[in-house]
Amino acid sequence: MNHFLAGDIGGTKTRLALVEVVGTQVGTVHEASYPSGEYATFEALLDEFIATVQVPAHAVFGIAGPVQGKTVQTTNLPWSIDADELQARYGFACALLNDLEATAYGIPALSEADLLTLQTGAPDACGNAAVIAAGTGLGEAGLYWDGRHHQPFATEGGHASFCPGDELEMTFFLYLQQQFGHVSWERVVSGMGLLSLYHFMCMYRHAEVPQWLMDEMQNGDAAAAVANAALAGKDELCVETLWRFARLYGAEAGNLALKAMSRGGLYLGGGIAPKILPLLQDGAFIEAFLNKGRMRPLLEAMPVRVILNDRAALLGAALRAAQLAQETT
Repeated sequence: MNHFLAGDIGGTKTRLALVEVVGTQVGTVHEASYPSGEYATFEALLDEFIATVQVPAHAVFGIAGPVQGKTVQTTNLPWSIDADELQARYGFACALLNDLEATAYGIPALSEADLLTLQTGAPDACGNAAVIAAGTGLGEAGLYWDGRHHQPFATEGGHASFCPGDELEMTFFLYLQQQFGHVSWERVVSGMGLLSLYHFMCMYRHAEVPQWLMDEMQNGDAAAAVANAALAGKDELCVETLWRFARLYGAEAGNLALKAMSRGGLYLGGGIAPKILPLLQDGAFIEAFLNKGRMRPLLEAMPVRVILNDRAALLGAALRAAQLAQETT
């Protein structure tokens, strides 16, 4: 049985796996996870993994960044990755995908247990689909229907300009603009966006960060500390912040759904959505998703589902590697 090397390279974590593929089913032979920021180059990280396995003939890596041909400069890491250089160094045929493109490729490998429905809609199996994923950054991808299959394609839509929806969000926009100049959706709907939103809400509501929360933020993932406090109902401002974050996430998800005409469904990937499911299910997300004026009925027909399996991008890289191997035989 052919083995393939699959990778999911994120700003926070990189996951590599030697896999075997049968149809849309992916079996793991060996898998390892690495803290991305602790490695100066991707090759230094890959050397560690390669030392533990037999090098396969094909490799595909999903990467958080804009892939241009066979190269990518990662967005939230100082890594430059070149597929030809990897092939020359390790001997495998290599392809690079944007990480959300990889997630889109991974959807056929997901089971019903890997998905949670936020809106059933009236799905069109021959309609386009789309994926949006908030995590370290904000990724977006589409899947167009070519008459027989859904074909994933990458975008950098997360870096498009943020559009405030009310007076509070306009003030938040100005707050971010003073810091960054251009304010993208990624500055708002991501881990760093959640943290920025909380600090803004403290200023906007003339509130101070409680000492217990400050301690938690300093001793771990600050954005996660805010989200956990909100989900536990421990702090009113954290609750308001996460509610607002869910609305913003829904608003941009609706933007993507319209641009991709995703009548086949919109999928929420990334690390944040599965951790804030109660907020996504309470109505704020879907109401913001639908709040597009005359296009509301169109959006109401689009299924919206959360990807619960955090290996979707890795599975997609594996399926794409198997496709490429089949195309070259």
